[in-house]
Amino acid sequence: MTDTPIKTRREGGILEVTIDRPKANAIDLITSRIMGKIFQDFRDDESLRVAIITGSGPKFFCPGWDLKAAAAGDAVDGDYGVGGFGGMQELRDLNKPIIAAINGICCGGGLEIALSTDMILAAEHATFALPEIRSGTVADAASIKLPKRIPYHIAMDMLFTGRWLDAQEAHRWGFVNEILAADRLMERAWELARLLESGPPLVYAAIKEVVREAEGSKFQDTMNKITRRQLKTVDVLYGGSEDNLEGARAFTEKRDPVWKGR
Repeated sequence: MTDTPIKTRREGGILEVTIDRPKANAIDLITSRIMGKIFQDFRDDESLRVAIITGSGPKFFCPGWDLKAAAAGDAVDGDYGVGGFGGMQELRDLNKPIIAAINGICCGGGLEIALSTDMILAAEHATFALPEIRSGTVADAASIKLPKRIPYHIAMDMLFTGRWLDAQEAHRWGFVNEILAADRLMERAWELARLLESGPPLVYAAIKEVVREAEGSKFQDTMNKITRRQLKTVDVLYGGSEDNLEGARAFTEKRDPVWKGR
């Protein structure tokens, strides 16, 4: 894509998605709808296995909602498009790995987008915050997700005060996987994406569905659904899939498995 707030690049089974709305990569309704379509297509394209999301430029990943657009009438409660704000937070059955490469300021809805991914890499200069408290709004998705990802009291500190965390503190509390020099960030994101691309798509899908199911369920209830194959992805994996058989064959033949995603 060229003249669009979202740039995409594809290499093999990897899709790179870049938020490109100068000056700060803030997201308005149109941008959110574009992102929703991109991630819907990513979900539905069997040849795509992994996505990377990042921001353009050296300073901003994404500050979230475009308040200037909102002030001009871009309603906050408008139609964000398929997948909700940022395209992936509410997109059903998004069962493929997504990596966030945080290249700078990541706050508000931008942090909520990052929390919707599976792994977060951060440049050394990246910073994180939930400043909604200062504008009289609720960081809704973060209020749901963050206390489940990091210690409760740290999450509430961020939500109540809007204070900023540097990359080192974000890593210490566990919502950043790795901190990298700025010039190494995308290289490392692609290294990780290629590793995941070589893995078993059906297993990834089952892992993500099990994790989602377990968030709101008791341990044994989720285990029962797994063993009874009541989760769609688990049933596909164990219902005679080629990849399930390939894993066993590759092990006995002492070779690397060749995953087909079926």
